[in-house]
Amino acid sequence: MTRLRKIGTAVGAALATACGGAVILYEPAISASDHGGGPRVEEIRKRVHAPNAVVPSREAQQSALMAAGKGSPLDVLVIGGGATGSGTALDAVTRGLRVGLVEREDFASGTSSRSTKLLHGGVRYLEKAFLKLDYGQFKLVLHALEERKQVIENAPHLCHALPCMTPCFSWFEVVYYWAGLKVYDLVAGRQILHLSRYYSTKQSAELFPTLAREGENRSLKGTVVYYDGQMNDARLNVGLACTAALAGAAVLNHAEVVNLLKDDSGKRIIGARIRNNLTGEEFDTYAKVVVNAAGPFCDGVRKMANEKAQEMIAPSSGVHITLPDYYSPEGMGLIVPKTKDGRVVFMLPWLGRTVAGTTDSSTKITYLPEPHEDEIGFILDAISDYLNIKVRRSDVLSAWSGIRPLAVDPTAKNTESISRDHVVCEDFPGLVTITGGKWTTYRSMAEDGVDAAIKSGNLNPRSGCVTRSVRIVGGEGWEPSSFTVLAQQYKRMKSTHGGKVVPGLMDSAAAKHLSHAYGSVAERVAAIAQNEGLGKRLAHGYPYLEAEVAYCARHEYCESAIDFIARRTRLAFLETDAAGRALPRVVEILANEHKWDQSRKKEELKTATEFLQTFKASKNAQFHDGKHK
Repeated sequence: MTRLRKIGTAVGAALATACGGAVILYEPAISASDHGGGPRVEEIRKRVHAPNAVVPSREAQQSALMAAGKGSPLDVLVIGGGATGSGTALDAVTRGLRVGLVEREDFASGTSSRSTKLLHGGVRYLEKAFLKLDYGQFKLVLHALEERKQVIENAPHLCHALPCMTPCFSWFEVVYYWAGLKVYDLVAGRQILHLSRYYSTKQSAELFPTLAREGENRSLKGTVVYYDGQMNDARLNVGLACTAALAGAAVLNHAEVVNLLKDDSGKRIIGARIRNNLTGEEFDTYAKVVVNAAGPFCDGVRKMANEKAQEMIAPSSGVHITLPDYYSPEGMGLIVPKTKDGRVVFMLPWLGRTVAGTTDSSTKITYLPEPHEDEIGFILDAISDYLNIKVRRSDVLSAWSGIRPLAVDPTAKNTESISRDHVVCEDFPGLVTITGGKWTTYRSMAEDGVDAAIKSGNLNPRSGCVTRSVRIVGGEGWEPSSFTVLAQQYKRMKSTHGGKVVPGLMDSAAAKHLSHAYGSVAERVAAIAQNEGLGKRLAHGYPYLEAEVAYCARHEYCESAIDFIARRTRLAFLETDAAGRALPRVVEILANEHKWDQSRKKEELKTATEFLQTFKASKNAQFHDGKHK
């Protein structure tokens, strides 16, 4: 299928003023004949997926950025290490451009680790497209469905199809949702994951035992089940950044842009002043084009170039909570299309727990957003209407808030009316901004951003966009059965309190976790567990191993305890108490890897503990209203 071009025409017109000119609508700078493969893709594949491939050290990456002076600038410098920024760096470097990326905190530290965990085509937008005869919404769904399948294929270890159940309490709802989801299947075409289907009340109860059959003056008439994709968002983001590094990009996390550099006339951006937030060192990096992919913070970057730039971000808060696994069966999600106030709420199995959400409300942009208790209460109220078990606030293992960077028409009054399409604009010469969109379409957003950068800087890439055919690190050669190799060939050697190293089984839980988290490079982690006595679990009830801390410090730019508990593993999101129990050992291993002194170790423990307090688990609840004790 020919990739649909950027379709935000309506939003683009409204944003023309904000961008100081027209939103860029363009075709690729060169023919993307390499989409399906070819010599360029094979060259990249060998480089990224070589058995001995190792990302360059942090020091080497900073040196590469510092070496990009006025006389030898990078082609592209990306600001922001979320999904869009990391995807942009990967796209640009795989086209043969010289690329750098800097991220103020960590890869996926913002919105990209706090998502719904769904790779979805946007079934709600399809409903709007038909009800409002909106062809723009229809094209948005077409495009997202195409990209959904692409993401799953390029990161098969981190993404999978997930069936989602929609309960129906009238025969009209049965017909309405069945017909609508059949249209969803039809629109997906060859990109379909599995066919949707209707299940009777009895069948539904067998598939989803906690689903309520009776409610307020209503009885369940059956359910319609359809399929979308699910992912481990932060690990996918880290994988993108590491793949870009293996392909030749100079990526540096914990590196903040403090100012943009302009040419002598002051009329074009030619680079950035960067501060290494781990050392305090500052340096200049020059580039022919700077791509602003800072998510909710992109307006701040734009104002570095032009302090009068009109804001184009409408921040929207999305809150999610994590509940025990018994709330939902393994392998089946629940989607409530309309709650009492018209919002959509879901309950999905994720990494052995249940994630429920989400809210959608206006918010302020902050570095570390926290969920409000009323938002947590709203989610608990919404799911309790559809379950036959008691929904308790004390069951909330973790709760977090993420900020969606929605591209906005300044006259819009609420976030529901804002298009989720992405916007690319160059409102100051040399500074290309890409924002909006959603996780599912990160790859095509990056493609559009790089196309705009090529046009802006008159760059000369070696090929067209090839990221359709580039699997991220760990994705090449991975199979669902790959975990059996770990279970059969490796031991989890672990140190006792007395310092004695004793063997432990690489059981199925640990082997499956390593295989899905690291893909085809999982054996490297297993080897550390076996050969270095780091096979002990970090937290009871979770498969995370001490060896992962060492591996992530060496091969995934894990520079802090928060990096590990929130992004390299997902403990903070799954259970804050478990993450807190794991912290001392995580800090100890990282201190050994990064040569931290006692002062740094204390600071890490303190900072990470404060970070976990922003995840409003039951112990961190601000108040109880008595409904969900």
